[in-house]
Amino acid sequence: MPARSRRADAVRNEQALLDAAAAVFVTSGVDAPIREIAAGAGVGIGTIYRHFPTRADLVVAVYRHQVESCAEAGPALLEAADSPFAALRQWVDLFADFLVTKHGLANALQSDGGGFQALHKHFLDRLVPVCAQLLQAAADADEIRPGIHAYELMRGVGNLCIGHDSDPRYDPRRLIELLLQGLQGPQQR
Repeated sequence: MPARSRRADAVRNEQALLDAAAAVFVTSGVDAPIREIAAGAGVGIGTIYRHFPTRADLVVAVYRHQVESCAEAGPALLEAADSPFAALRQWVDLFADFLVTKHGLANALQSDGGGFQALHKHFLDRLVPVCAQLLQAAADADEIRPGIHAYELMRGVGNLCIGHDSDPRYDPRRLIELLLQGLQGPQQR
């Protein structure tokens, strides 16, 4: 039984590390000090290195963790939100958070082009169907115009997020909100 407790603790520690690293990456970038991530997770620096021997290992794990969190959030938001459009709006907000974290990933993994391509494929395979489900639910409820493609919306949100880290005057969320309002068409506004 003690082995299971340690195993559960290790899983909790890893999840706390990934959540803390994602939060730190959003505010400080992927080159943030490891001690900042450790403090956010409430663990020692050694714990981070036991789970993730290199910064690239940590960045990849955060990326995968955020993809999975974003993918799992779609159906949960659709179930819990007041409307499919509200669920879509909340999901796009999570997706934008993910994209802000993701921008530093390419630099952190520059030497591993094949690894980055595999991660991008995983990203598309997991998130495009979730976005499509949310869009279809909102269209079926007549909350948005039909025929909006998930990949195009995700690409548009991604493009709006570019530049966030280099210009403090730029708030992509304002433009993302305008984009979402545009999905509704004049009859839904």
